[in-house]
Amino acid sequence: MERLVIRGGLPLMGKVRVSGAKNAVLPIIASTLLVENTCQVIGVPRLADVNTIVDLISYMGADISWVEDSLTVTARNIKNCEAPYNCVSKMRASFLIMGPLLARFGQTRISLPGGCNIGTRPIDLHLKGFAAMGAEISKEGGYVNARVKDRLIGARIYLDFPSVGATENIMMAAALADGVTHIENAAEEPEIVDLANFLNAMGGKVSGAGTNVVVIEGVPSLKGARHNVIPDRVEAGTYMVAAAMTGGDIYVENVITEHLKPVIAKIEETGAKVFNGGDGIRVVGSDTIRPVNIQTLPYPGFPTDMQAQMMTLLTRAQGTSMIVETVFENRFMHTEELARMGADIWIDGRVAVIKGVPELYAAKVRATDLRGGASLILAALCAKGETEISLVHHVDRGYEKLEQKLTGLGADIRRIGAND
Repeated sequence: MERLVIRGGLPLMGKVRVSGAKNAVLPIIASTLLVENTCQVIGVPRLADVNTIVDLISYMGADISWVEDSLTVTARNIKNCEAPYNCVSKMRASFLIMGPLLARFGQTRISLPGGCNIGTRPIDLHLKGFAAMGAEISKEGGYVNARVKDRLIGARIYLDFPSVGATENIMMAAALADGVTHIENAAEEPEIVDLANFLNAMGGKVSGAGTNVVVIEGVPSLKGARHNVIPDRVEAGTYMVAAAMTGGDIYVENVITEHLKPVIAKIEETGAKVFNGGDGIRVVGSDTIRPVNIQTLPYPGFPTDMQAQMMTLLTRAQGTSMIVETVFENRFMHTEELARMGADIWIDGRVAVIKGVPELYAAKVRATDLRGGASLILAALCAKGETEISLVHHVDRGYEKLEQKLTGLGADIRRIGAND
């Protein structure tokens, strides 16, 4: 396994450009299966998760061309509608192909999904939506089978929880359904809006994206489209925390400020200065980090995907902070690794109490998941000594050109192989 070696204690300075949003591009790539025509997606990051879904639709017969950050997909000659275990087990978002395949071909067989082990993320809401639209669902041998006679039928679907994945999957399926579908208690994340914009560019009729009721009027067919993916708000937030944590001064380019309001608010509460300007955000760290309390919530609340990074920042606060994790029940796994670096964190169920310490110290640690891995990198950037982080394949799932971007900001970071 590859590892990252980071010598800490250097304030990060300069400019860094955010890549396209991983959580937006995955459903957009999945939705290219809805059409025979060619689709072009601009701003696609070269990430392990993106490679996984590209490999999956290529396995099914889609023609792929990837030049720089432009991905061209032609799904005219799909050979099968089965997603095998070795593909889907790598990433939970692979399940997003179910809606498009069911809508276009009337059948699909997909292995139960994998991904980061950060808590229970059942696919029941996805299947509930498909069943309400007339699909016959069965599970056997670790696979989900779905079939529909003729076309899916528009329906009124209430989600018990505003699941991003279920909202996206049902939206894609409903785009080719017969009739109108209402998704109530829908997720409101910016990535939902980006998917709706792509579906509408393909000739779909989606309204209400970004609110808790999304309405999709099914159409007989869709066409190919060209689309620019929104910037990754979690990557942007991570570099903002890096500036605050190292006492640095970073201008984060390619940012939609509206998507980062709760993150900006909490970073400012810690004492860092945040300036909006152009298409970016400048963060200037403070000599003193103040404690804050955070509760994660679905958008527009504080994002669970930024919880681990903010926790790392709060390990250096002058005082005690508290984080309540309401989205995933197992998203504090990184705390044991932070403790190895000198952090003082107490966990009680979904509550973490963080007592700030004067310094963090280098240690050998391992990334437990994608965002937990990012939190360890942040800790290493300000820790005393040289930290070695293993299992960095988790981090590669969500951060494009991580070492190059951090090196460009003045970090001392290098990647080494298993045999080094």
